[in-house]
Amino acid sequence: MANLPAPPITRQISPRDRARPSGREPGELRDAARRLVVDGDGQRIPFGALFREHRAIVVFVRDAKVRLIVIGQSSHHHIKPFCSLTGYPHEIYVDPEREIYKILGMKRGEAATSVQSPHVKSNLLSGSIRSMWRAMTGPAFDFQGDPAQQGGTLILGPGSKVHFVHLDKNRLDHAPISTVLQLVGVKTVNFTNKHQIIDI
Repeated sequence: MANLPAPPITRQISPRDRARPSGREPGELRDAARRLVVDGDGQRIPFGALFREHRAIVVFVRDAKVRLIVIGQSSHHHIKPFCSLTGYPHEIYVDPEREIYKILGMKRGEAATSVQSPHVKSNLLSGSIRSMWRAMTGPAFDFQGDPAQQGGTLILGPGSKVHFVHLDKNRLDHAPISTVLQLVGVKTVNFTNKHQIIDI
């Protein structure tokens, strides 16, 4: 008998309500789903429409029927230059007023933590200095938005189901990509020897 892959681990992680069962809709998500995000052409779209019909990995930044959606916090005018610079081919929207960030409890500022992201190759100080330098020296980098705004990763949908929530405490505290991929049943990626970094 062939070994079947283990089913993905599914769990709900939320600092405010760890007892909420996976799949139940919190009030914050219901409110956030009504807010608008803006695509690269300036079209306004309800946030909830992005995960209404399929599960979606939603990352807020600074054939599995899963959509990868990135929500930024600057002007929509910066989406196409960002995609061109980085080669990012997936869906990207912006929440220029950071309404959804606030509703979902994403914080501003850096909280001290011993967590080290496997995907961030700089430390908190050098990363902050580089971000500030880029923001001060080039108009191409003003798409970064508020440098103190923390992001997060959510797995949402279809509809109002919440499968996973991780709110970043600081710029090094990201949910590991392979963990997020495992949670949606997508093949994971080994980043051990991946050293290519695009500094933006």
